[in-house]
Amino acid sequence: MTPRVERLRSAADLASAARLYREVFGYQDPAQSVNPRLLASLAANGGSVVGVRGDDGELIAFAYGFVGMEGGAVYHYSQAAVVAAGQQGRGLGRALKRGQREVALAGGQTRMRWSFDPSVVRNAHFNLDVLGAAGRWFRPNFFGQPDTDRLIVDWDLDDDRRVREAPPPAEPPAGLADPAGWLRPRPAGPDIWLPLPLTSTPEQRRELGAVIGSLIVEGSAAVSCVRVSPETGAYRFVRGAS
Repeated sequence: MTPRVERLRSAADLASAARLYREVFGYQDPAQSVNPRLLASLAANGGSVVGVRGDDGELIAFAYGFVGMEGGAVYHYSQAAVVAAGQQGRGLGRALKRGQREVALAGGQTRMRWSFDPSVVRNAHFNLDVLGAAGRWFRPNFFGQPDTDRLIVDWDLDDDRRVREAPPPAEPPAGLADPAGWLRPRPAGPDIWLPLPLTSTPEQRRELGAVIGSLIVEGSAAVSCVRVSPETGAYRFVRGAS
């Protein structure tokens, strides 16, 4: 059954959302917390503050976002989505994004953006392959601190158009699982594949960011990320992807 997503507005729900956020990420520093009053303001002014409850009525998943603009383009920016421990694998992350999509469409936005750590293959796979977003921008040290490189995705909220304009499927070429080829772009027809370790060192993460940044500057977008072995994942980049 599809999880039921609802907009969160009450002070109690917003406080629960902030608490869930801290618990999921393990944050202790107040500077990394979410302010319930800020969430209330976002909810009242075009932002998305949505959640899913468990059978007992407690909040088990939460996401929030706001309207963004760059160069005249207006979009919805999803700042964070969190799912309680033990609740993964139930489709809650996807449900949260769909809930944010409904808020964005109601506000007149037709695209959504969010950022993620490109070294985490499971998140990349969810964003690119499951949701169908495309990685179009790379920001080194996105949060002003080392080791916070982020890939920013663009998600077309028109489901039919997104499917229609998606690049055709492609199988990873052979040999990507060889650690000797990690972080080295590999052309394969019109695509470029970038193998990476599933567990990376800080040095590898910095190198990954540099390579992804170069590919994007050259006009490519990340459209897929899959596991090709127990130790290796691989991005697929397509030039000029819609």
